[in-house]
Amino acid sequence: MKVTEKDVAYVADLANLELTDQERQRMLKDLNSVLDYIDRLNELDTSDVPPMAQVSARSGQPAGKPTWRDDIPRPSLPHADAMKNAPETDGDFFKVPKVIEK
Repeated sequence: MKVTEKDVAYVADLANLELTDQERQRMLKDLNSVLDYIDRLNELDTSDVPPMAQVSARSGQPAGKPTWRDDIPRPSLPHADAMKNAPETDGDFFKVPKVIEK
């Protein structure tokens, strides 16, 4: 599968990006390069490779031990404290200016 100029233009439009002709050409080349590399990886026989949940362990962490910190609930910032410095709110939520005009 190859990315076309039409695909790049479509994705740029979805992302609301204005690309120059030079940027579109570079994006086309880069995206096709990524897809070519994935095609090369797909040629590898990985049938004897066990699935992995994490690709690297923290340094000093024994193999097979979880690499993330324990998930310990902690108190969060009280809602009133979070809202008190907001320039504009509706009472419950921050009010922000509209940034997408489509």
